[in-house]
Amino acid sequence: MKQTPWSTIRGRVAIVLAVPTCLLLILAGAGVADRAADWSAARRSGEEIQTALDVQDLVRELQREHGLTSGLLVGAGRYRPELADARRRVDAIRSELLRRVDGGSLPAYEEALASLGELTTIRNRIDETTIGPAEGLGFYTDVIGRLNNAQLAEDPAHGDQALSDGLDALQSLSAATEALAEERGLMNGVFVEGSFEPGQYAGFVSTRAARDAARRSYEQIATDEQRTLLDAAFATPAATRVEEYERHADEHPDGSALEVTAEEWWTASTHLTDELHGVQQTVGEDVADRAAELRAAATTQLVGFLVLGVLVLGVAACLAVLASRSIARPLDRLARQAEAVAGERLPETVAAIQDAEPEEAERLVPPERPHPRRRGEAEEVARLTAALRAVERTAVSLAAQQTVLRRNGTESLANLGHRHQRLVRRQLRLITALESKEIDPDALGELFELDHLATRMRRNADSLLILTGQQLPPRVWSGTAQIAEVVRSAVSEVEDYRRVTLVEADECHIHGWAVYELSHLLAELIENALTASPPGRPVEVYGWRDGAEYCLAVVDRGSGMTEEELERANARLAGEDSFLVAPTRFLGHFVVGTIAARLGAQVEVRHTQSPPETPGGRGAGVSAYVALPPRLLSAAQPAPQAPQAPAAHSASSAVTPGA
Repeated sequence: MKQTPWSTIRGRVAIVLAVPTCLLLILAGAGVADRAADWSAARRSGEEIQTALDVQDLVRELQREHGLTSGLLVGAGRYRPELADARRRVDAIRSELLRRVDGGSLPAYEEALASLGELTTIRNRIDETTIGPAEGLGFYTDVIGRLNNAQLAEDPAHGDQALSDGLDALQSLSAATEALAEERGLMNGVFVEGSFEPGQYAGFVSTRAARDAARRSYEQIATDEQRTLLDAAFATPAATRVEEYERHADEHPDGSALEVTAEEWWTASTHLTDELHGVQQTVGEDVADRAAELRAAATTQLVGFLVLGVLVLGVAACLAVLASRSIARPLDRLARQAEAVAGERLPETVAAIQDAEPEEAERLVPPERPHPRRRGEAEEVARLTAALRAVERTAVSLAAQQTVLRRNGTESLANLGHRHQRLVRRQLRLITALESKEIDPDALGELFELDHLATRMRRNADSLLILTGQQLPPRVWSGTAQIAEVVRSAVSEVEDYRRVTLVEADECHIHGWAVYELSHLLAELIENALTASPPGRPVEVYGWRDGAEYCLAVVDRGSGMTEEELERANARLAGEDSFLVAPTRFLGHFVVGTIAARLGAQVEVRHTQSPPETPGGRGAGVSAYVALPPRLLSAAQPAPQAPQAPAAHSASSAVTPGA
């Protein structure tokens, strides 16, 4: 029977504990999945924050290039070396960002960076002075605006307020820096010209207002430390000079001459722009630190939930092992005890009881006494142990009773057999006396039939004594007897003896002490063959020598046996079964097996012809083979001759003789 997890105590305990464990694991798994999603969002946010900071680096460098370009466009050629360095830094940062956003993972940044495709053309036109200041500087303003808007579109904060505030502060600071850069470029041209051109003052006021608005927005969302940094930047001497230059410009909006040189303005505004860039870097570092903190927290939570899941699984496994051991170990011990009782103690005790006399069998029954309870043993296990011992004692008591009953039954059967045998012997003597006095042929024939019937009755009585283990009354032939005489003696003890034919038998002499038992053995085999054969078919007997042994074959061509029936019949003939548990129609097999064991002969039945083709089919007849050992054969006989039919063979390797 195939075992399933539910078929063992350990399996059942494991299944019972598996239900709450699975529920806990599901809850832990949900937590792990949630933390994994947070960790993934934090990791993705960190990557996007780094990209946003790199974009801000690009914006700063573009703003620097923007300012230097504005100076170049108004004729300040001394800015060309610095402009070349700024362009190289812009190109390097741009190439790295294009590589990072390639593939559509950050479409807003990818689109904003695509707007820099015309940067090379604009630069060439600036160098060739084929572009006006408004168009050239407007390109930088547009590109920088696109990059700042892209950061808003991507929203890398993913719901974290501190991170979102940091990015907004960085965005406002970038807008303030861009406004300052635009103001620097505009006023640089104004100071070069020495006065405001029509419309330039309005642009100056607009850019300064945008810078102030961005500064106020920054101060609303920035932390105290970040506000302090920006205040410090606007408190530097350069910032103070910028404010002074702006107030001076406010005093001459009508185009009157300005008393500030372009170099002084450029130097002061550039220093202030650099200070703002420094604040941007610090704020960017704060944003990066916050993203790293979120990623570390998400990692810690994820690891914590994973460890919790492992702990839940481990605790459940330990509980399952402890619970199953506390139940299974006592049961295993009881199972081993039961196996020892069933496999060793009980069979040995029963065998000893069966071999003992009835009085001794009663003493072999174990006494009834209370079973001591083990320390820490469960009450149910103790009760089961006591029940097991009670079963053992009951089984031994029943075995003792059965032994007494079997012994009494065997003695009764033996007594009946002896009484029956004595009556038959008296009957045979009386029939023999009547036969010697009768001269009427018809009456004499009837006496012969009566004599034959009494002979069969004597064989049945002898069979009963043989089955009960009794010795037969001594009927020893003087000297030796030929095998043909033994066969004829056996045939005379069967009912339908006219159908039996001794086809061929090599000459052989049997010791007189074995003649009667061998005749009885052959009579049982011939009786079985006659019973299994149709009324019109003969039963044939063959005899031949096979080395030092002599073989006999009783052949019928009746209904035959299946392979399973043939195997059981050979087991009965070999003495492997008991006649007390077999159907009565097989008693002849047990008689043959008992006699064969006494004589040391081997008896085996096989199919007369080929075995059946199907597993449940029957063969065409059965042949019984008897191999007589040398000790039954008399040496004072003619030399052995090679048989002509059937072919010589032993009972262990016989060939079916031909009819």
